[in-house]
Amino acid sequence: MIDVNKIKKSVGIIGESDAIEEMCVLIGQVASTDISVLITGESGSGKEMVAQALHKNSKRKFESFITVNCAAIPSGIIESELFGHKKGSFTGAFENRKGYFEAANKGTIFLDEIGELALETQAKLLRVIEHGEFMKVGETKTQKTDVRVVAATNRKLLQDVQEKKFRQDLYFRLKTVCINAAPLREHISDLFLYIERFGLEFTVKNDISFKGFSKEAINLMKNYNWPGNVRELKNTIESLLAVNKGQRIQEDMVRNYLKLEPIFLNDSLPVPVNNDADAIERELILKQLLFLRQDINELKQLFISKNGEILEPTNKSLFVLPKKKEHNISEVQDALLKGIKDDVIGEITMNELEKEIIERTLKNCSGNRRKTAKILDISERTLYRKIKEYEIN
Repeated sequence: MIDVNKIKKSVGIIGESDAIEEMCVLIGQVASTDISVLITGESGSGKEMVAQALHKNSKRKFESFITVNCAAIPSGIIESELFGHKKGSFTGAFENRKGYFEAANKGTIFLDEIGELALETQAKLLRVIEHGEFMKVGETKTQKTDVRVVAATNRKLLQDVQEKKFRQDLYFRLKTVCINAAPLREHISDLFLYIERFGLEFTVKNDISFKGFSKEAINLMKNYNWPGNVRELKNTIESLLAVNKGQRIQEDMVRNYLKLEPIFLNDSLPVPVNNDADAIERELILKQLLFLRQDINELKQLFISKNGEILEPTNKSLFVLPKKKEHNISEVQDALLKGIKDDVIGEITMNELEKEIIERTLKNCSGNRRKTAKILDISERTLYRKIKEYEIN
């Protein structure tokens, strides 16, 4: 059985949400193997921490863990950095030099931003992964290395493959196991845990009293989109505590730091309009679900006669409603919800409602599951599970 808490503690992973739990379970399932792993996720979402967790929970945990930022190394010297070079092989090569793959022998090498590698270098990397062989720059003989390769990217590699910017064979070799580091907005329920950990670490290190964040400040941070993910959150917490030494962090401090406009409520609008488009759409959906639930309760009452007997259905699933209550049907139509079909109104379960909402959101998003999950404010894994559960095409 996989010990999720042990995996979290090994590198300090924070979170108790489904997204974090599922990620840690997958780490535990593949850490003990030597299989190559591709970690995907937005910038700042914690991809390097996932790579460290794979290493710390593997049989190579007492060997080297070397991180290489492929985007930070100029293309002209990347092969020398990865594979080493022979003395005199190019201008400035004054001595023989080991590359990262030789230095990481028996351990793990983490190739961050692998999508930035040139195609020629990708071919040599594929050989290392498949055969454990590489050749130093300026040499003609191959060398062996025993290295586990973990790669990460925030690019859409499949699109790069289609555009001939990334080798297809390397892509499928790396993608044998894919772990997604979810963006912070998909596990925002963990926000307080991050505030507590980062806040305490920073204040103890800098000898500052930590009086916490107000409830209003935390709620404001929960509604922020966090494009820079956990990295941006950490910087925000530390900056707020440094500027407001010894104070309890309030809503206005957070608002000023994040440069957020004040919320001006307008009774004529259903939701505040200072949020991003996706947040507004989610809030509208939630509000309409509440309205629909109320309408369903009202409609159920129509199926019961004055003496408490349930009206007989005209067929197995449909009831005939009294004409005097037809205005309730138009109210549902006015809400632009079709959870209850226009021409058939009867009993409906929450599962049926959930299925229809997922189907219609998928249709509106042209089948894009990532966008659908984002609009419905659920993780992609949860969406995939629901699609399978409800047998949605």
